[in-house]
Amino acid sequence: MSAMAPVVVAPVFVAIGSNIDPGTRMLAAARLLKANFPDARFSACYRNTAFGFDGADFVNAVAGFSTALSVPELLQALHAIEAQCGRGREDPKWGPRAMDLDLLLYGDQIGAGPGYELPRPDLVRRIYMLGPLAELAPQLRHPVSGQTFGALWAGFARGCQALTATPPDLNAA
Repeated sequence: MSAMAPVVVAPVFVAIGSNIDPGTRMLAAARLLKANFPDARFSACYRNTAFGFDGADFVNAVAGFSTALSVPELLQALHAIEAQCGRGREDPKWGPRAMDLDLLLYGDQIGAGPGYELPRPDLVRRIYMLGPLAELAPQLRHPVSGQTFGALWAGFARGCQALTATPPDLNAA
């Protein structure tokens, strides 16, 4: 009889964003994340301008939860939630989004695989990812730099970028 491998549970952080009926779709995504990952918790939502194209403002937040799924299994689950919120996999990269769920961190894993790189490389360069993550987990350390996300946020050069808090409250979903 062989011993079963222990189940590894990883803390995960995912960026959530939408600029097509964002209030409704963000709440739907939060409900689906909670249904799949019962310990899911959420930052506040923030409105910011579209990045990489001209379009309606986005509403963004970050979710944190734990999972025993592997990274490929988690990505599959996130893609299914995106689809339930109206996202097509064929949607253009730089365009309006019904729902965008981006894996930012999976424990302290560093590396890449098909369709992902961890930690997400633009995490420390995008105000709409770093700000909400620092709000949700300020003492968490970046797996590469070792700095806390609170410290990274405190030192972030905001320039003309701004985050404006906006409804909905995803923790109430």
